Amino acid sequence: MKLLESSRFEAINNGLYIETGDSNIRGRIESYSCKMAGNDKALYKRFNAEQHPHDLQALSPPEGLSPGRSTYSRSISGDEEGPLCDTISRKTLFYLIATLNASFQPDYDFSDAKSHEFSKEPSLNWVVNAVDTNLNATAGDAFRGLRPALWSAINDEINLNECDIYSYNPDFVSDPFTEDGCLWSFNYFFYNKKLKRIVFFSCRAINPCYAIDSGVGSDFTMDEDDDFE
Repeated sequence: MKLLESSRFEAINNGLYIETGDSNIRGRIESYSCKMAGNDKALYKRFNAEQHPHDLQALSPPEGLSPGRSTYSRSISGDEEGPLCDTISRKTLFYLIATLNASFQPDYDFSDAKSHEFSKEPSLNWVVNAVDTNLNATAGDAFRGLRPALWSAINDEINLNECDIYSYNPDFVSDPFTEDGCLWSFNYFFYNKKLKRIVFFSCRAINPCYAIDSGVGSDFTMDEDDDFE
């Protein structure tokens, strides 16, 4: 997976570094090409060693079927809640896993992630509402000022209405966001098959008593007329 540079995303990512009295927000949006090269080809060959790339894999249902994602919505043992639903091809599953590896390298390796750690989201409106609900509740006016440009930039990059949207909901052992003080997190993949591109939106809220300052500043500015419909 190749990271596609975006000055708009860089500005928004600065804006997604938000500190409030109750929580600190750490978010980022990245765009990746699904074109495989080098290590991706070797990993894909190994990934499909035992199964055909078009074999369907079972996904978990979206967690809770309510706005927002919580790192505590699964049991500490990682047991699944409710029946599996929806399926995903192994090739698409590989794209999601490769995106995680590219985004979190070298700190985490997701090569052994399983399909049941992912969900297919019901709709674009569902995801927009989930993101807005979490960030409005914790970041308030800081997010409301950022929101129009955020969704506009994502839409321009990936064409949201043409996307399948997936989320990553791992168990406590695999989740990179289960450090002490993490209040909530979400990891969304906007996959446009026609464009062969994925936009990955990852965000978490941390109790400020546990937060470590990463030294990233926020100099985001936006045009008031920039909005997402």
